[in-house]
Amino acid sequence: MPSKTIIITALSSELNQSLVPKHVQIFYSGIGKLNAAIATFEAIAQTRPERILNFGTVGAVAPHASGLIEIQRVVQRDMIAEPLAPRGQVPFCTRPFEYLSESGQYTCGTGDSFVMAKDPWFAANNVDVVDMELFAIAAVAYAHNIAWRSFKYVTDHTNEKSGQDWQQKVRHGDSLFIEKLNEIL
Repeated sequence: MPSKTIIITALSSELNQSLVPKHVQIFYSGIGKLNAAIATFEAIAQTRPERILNFGTVGAVAPHASGLIEIQRVVQRDMIAEPLAPRGQVPFCTRPFEYLSESGQYTCGTGDSFVMAKDPWFAANNVDVVDMELFAIAAVAYAHNIAWRSFKYVTDHTNEKSGQDWQQKVRHGDSLFIEKLNEIL
């Protein structure tokens, strides 16, 4: 019996397909907002899911974020079109500038850059972690009236060692996510 839930993950190095239950389809988007948006549109067209789960890795910008976390709110951290609109908002656009999940307690800032330093905007906007895909996934899910949830594994704390830390810890969260997936299904 096919699942009404699909998973979208950027890379196979983040989530090994062999760990995912056979009745749940996983789609690998590649890195970045554009790749994530295209993959999400294609996954919806192919499967017509009732729910999209996203799993991936994040860098923490807040000291309290660690381990496997669930995202409740996502914003776009690299849309900077001031003075036409505040940072994070697309000028002259009626779509939301933030998306909310049905659960979770963390805020993710999505952008097409690998963050290796703190930014005062993160604290001012209550951003706990940063990634490169979730905003696009949530936006496409919202446009199709599909529920989404996102689970992220914190690999680093956005500093000069972030790239090295990510490479060392990229595979550390998939078994934790599979445990959570089994609870959800």
